[in-house]
Amino acid sequence: MKLENKIAVVTGGAMGNGLGIVKTFLKYGAKVVVIDYSDELDKTVADLKEAGHDVIGCKADIRDKNRIEEIASQIGSVCKHIDVLVNNAGVCKLETFPNMSDEVRDFHFDINIKGTWNVTKAFLPYMGGEKPSSIVNLSSVTGPKVADSGECAYATTKAALIGFTKGLAADLVSNNIRVNAILPGYILTPMVTNMAKLSHPENPQSVLDSIANAIPMKRMGTIEELGELAAFLGSDEASYLTAGEFVIDGGSTLPETMTMGI
Repeated sequence: MKLENKIAVVTGGAMGNGLGIVKTFLKYGAKVVVIDYSDELDKTVADLKEAGHDVIGCKADIRDKNRIEEIASQIGSVCKHIDVLVNNAGVCKLETFPNMSDEVRDFHFDINIKGTWNVTKAFLPYMGGEKPSSIVNLSSVTGPKVADSGECAYATTKAALIGFTKGLAADLVSNNIRVNAILPGYILTPMVTNMAKLSHPENPQSVLDSIANAIPMKRMGTIEELGELAAFLGSDEASYLTAGEFVIDGGSTLPETMTMGI
């Protein structure tokens, strides 16, 4: 129960990677606040409560700074201290740079970068001090390490989150707050499924199969596996880790080529 009695806030926790993080945190004893604007939020929270978990759902678009500040104030007034903040909420729409509209660019920037900034700024007054806190940012291998065609906006924002993580870690270390980044490869989530549909509308499963076959482990990761890494970084077990970049990709960024070798 390495997160027992800890208060955690997880953005984008209604589905996908966020849901894996929420479930894992609850498994280890945390009380979790889920922030999401998806219509799935109510059902997710209801299901978790029915299973006996201590969870609160707050519907919000992280682009809405005023709404996020309102939630932080409400949660902070009750909990007094936030032990773990997971900035998981993010979006990806495939479009090549020459064809990309400013609206699609800003969609990525406003959520993945500015939204993460908004949430962190709002909850920061309730973190650190005499009691340590941890911030976990969900970046990606896309951007910092690799990229495919159509991912320019997404890759840019996820690379920016690495800079945000390091700068934030430097600013907050003296306030007893650790900041680390998770760089997932392909985890089987609704986002990945939607990207496969955009890539090959007639046969998206063929895209998913090809991705899995190119990964050394021959499969995509699960949301629970990603949740385990986030739980470790949020726990006291990771007390000497800050400004770190932790790749979880089944070895997908390992091969130098797909053809060379024995």
